[in-house]
Amino acid sequence: MSRQAPKRTASQNRAASRPKTNTNANRKTNNSRQATPARANTNKSINGGHTKSVDRKNVGTNKNIDRSKTTNNKVGNKVGNNSGNKVNVDKSRKNINVNVDNSKNFKVNNQHNTRVRSSSVRYSRPPYRYGGYSYYCHRPYYYHPYRPFYWGPVWHPWGWFAATLATTAIIVSVNNQKYHYDQGTYYVESDGGYTVVQAPVGATVKTLPKETEQVAVNETTNNYYYGGAYYEKSEEGYTVVPATAGTIVPNLPEGGEEIKIGDVTYVKFGDTYYQPIQVDGDDMYEIVEMKEE
Repeated sequence: MSRQAPKRTASQNRAASRPKTNTNANRKTNNSRQATPARANTNKSINGGHTKSVDRKNVGTNKNIDRSKTTNNKVGNKVGNNSGNKVNVDKSRKNINVNVDNSKNFKVNNQHNTRVRSSSVRYSRPPYRYGGYSYYCHRPYYYHPYRPFYWGPVWHPWGWFAATLATTAIIVSVNNQKYHYDQGTYYVESDGGYTVVQAPVGATVKTLPKETEQVAVNETTNNYYYGGAYYEKSEEGYTVVPATAGTIVPNLPEGGEEIKIGDVTYVKFGDTYYQPIQVDGDDMYEIVEMKEE
């Protein structure tokens, strides 16, 4: 007779089917885990390790104004560090954001630069009237946003500060005021350096930058336009003259402000108003002749 194997109990069957646990392997696995490395700082720094925050403000601001209380608040100039004078250029639109230091103490009387000479061409269009003033232009109003134009690396807007000037700078005197002229830009001495100002009317220079454009004043007269300044050709060279009403320019520099008068938005530089227009599909500006009624 064959012998039968003894039967296992239920508890013995459960013990045989349960897999063994390797506690040493688990302990080794836990010990091999490493701490997650700290995330690297992704904030880039400039100027010796200091993080720079950017204040993104609109260049122009729309204002509803009463002509009896005209404000003169220039916008677009960003206060920056004199040691850097960084220039950020949007080359797709020829726009410019620059570091401008308006804290420097300097006095210069060039308010006459912003006056406008009357147009010698008769206006065929009625003026726009608002608040006791008439605004004359030869071309119809066509709004487009004010975007300051960038003339090149040697050009700087009003209020820009430089610790030193290039050796190409020359001295120009107008009404007992000394200016430093360098490639289309005028400077006056200020605390610790030089500050860019408007081109003084009456200043004469031998040459103008290659980016200078001719703009028609009337059928027989052209001005030379660069960086917001107007020049007339003379025997001595090129002389800064006031803007003439009716003159059309393709671009405006940094330092203007959009002023809304009634239903029309002008760009204002000092006492000079520019009306947005369109010529052959291109956005341009015409100098406004303003008369009190």
